[in-house]
Amino acid sequence: MNVIKKFSLSILITLFLSVSANADKIRIGTEGAYPPWNSKDASGKLIGFEVELAWTLCRYIGQQCEIVEQDWDGMIPALIMRKFDAIMAGMSITDERKKAINFSQGYADEVASLAVMKGSNLEGMQTSEGINLTKKSGAVKKDLKTITGALAGKTVCVQTATIHQNFLESGDVGKVNVRTYKTQDEVNLDLASGRCDVALAAAVAFTDYAEKSGKPVVLVGPTFSGGAFGNGVGVGLRQASQMGEDSAQGKRDAALLKAFNKAIDQARKDGVISRLAIKHFGFDASM
Repeated sequence: MNVIKKFSLSILITLFLSVSANADKIRIGTEGAYPPWNSKDASGKLIGFEVELAWTLCRYIGQQCEIVEQDWDGMIPALIMRKFDAIMAGMSITDERKKAINFSQGYADEVASLAVMKGSNLEGMQTSEGINLTKKSGAVKKDLKTITGALAGKTVCVQTATIHQNFLESGDVGKVNVRTYKTQDEVNLDLASGRCDVALAAAVAFTDYAEKSGKPVVLVGPTFSGGAFGNGVGVGLRQASQMGEDSAQGKRDAALLKAFNKAIDQARKDGVISRLAIKHFGFDASM
């Protein structure tokens, strides 16, 4: 009986230590399917700009980290349910998302673009080089009208639960025939196969696919930023108020926000974000 009691006590101590260790470890959720932001290599290992940046930020914070793979459409619910502590998954900082979660300061800029296959009649679309939807100027309205006409009757493919889907369904470019996909990889494949007339995503998602696949994907129209497209990409974190700001979990969530902001400041100062952006995007997208 004493042996059993000692064995049971040993198990309880082991479980307690395990839980304590996991509480101190920062778990970061990423999709692993949105290159070059985050993806997997042939062996299944998570790679990409945000994966490398996540490890760097954890070193600055001085805590162990674990990167957790999560489907995009369940990313925010999984964070709130405490499957992990932070999101680094090419997630743009938008007012709509800030109703549910907190964000660190931005660490990288992201612009969206329409893409077609070479030879599409949309290649000749005449618009500004880029438009910021925060500024509804006459020029922006003119470009949106041009895009509305160009997309009429077209099938536009997009990853589900993204800012890109939200924009297409906002009415800013009229009533669009939107086809949604679980991952960006699926969008790219159907665009290349001709099942989509045009697609919308981060510009670098298309250029990365074109470079790696050899497919003649062409960016058309303006790049999009501001408004529904948000203000850069940051670390998504739980709001301390979700667990009570005075609770242990609430205090930890608030501390994590401060820690990530401080680490991003240091990584920017040291030039780390710039170097990683140039490595993965081919240009400096740091903020």
